[in-house]
Amino acid sequence: MSQILIVDDSQIIHRTLSLIVRKIGHSTLHAASGMEALDLIETQTVDLAIIDMNMPGMNGLVLVENIRTRGHSRQLPIIFLTGSGREKDQQSALELGVDNFLQKPVSSHQLREVINRLLPQS
Repeated sequence: MSQILIVDDSQIIHRTLSLIVRKIGHSTLHAASGMEALDLIETQTVDLAIIDMNMPGMNGLVLVENIRTRGHSRQLPIIFLTGSGREKDQQSALELGVDNFLQKPVSSHQLREVINRLLPQS
């Protein structure tokens, strides 16, 4: 079982994503901000992160940039999740090294498929 960090300031999105993740057999951690996410990545075992674009304080792009510059989390698989359909946002996220870009609302099937592809089978 892998541990997946969900970074989103919306409790509704967090609950929905957590349900999907747990149904496919993984556990979850939750961070409501970029700083909270960085703290969890430093102190917990995180196998994959699902990061929202728009959050107070540190947005998702800045968070991904921070993750990619830290030694031990540099290779962390990241799914970038946003309500924005702007191609510029997708391009910026991919340039920072996210592994997949999904647009809200995301289907449980689509999220499951991406998680299964990014995490090694246990």
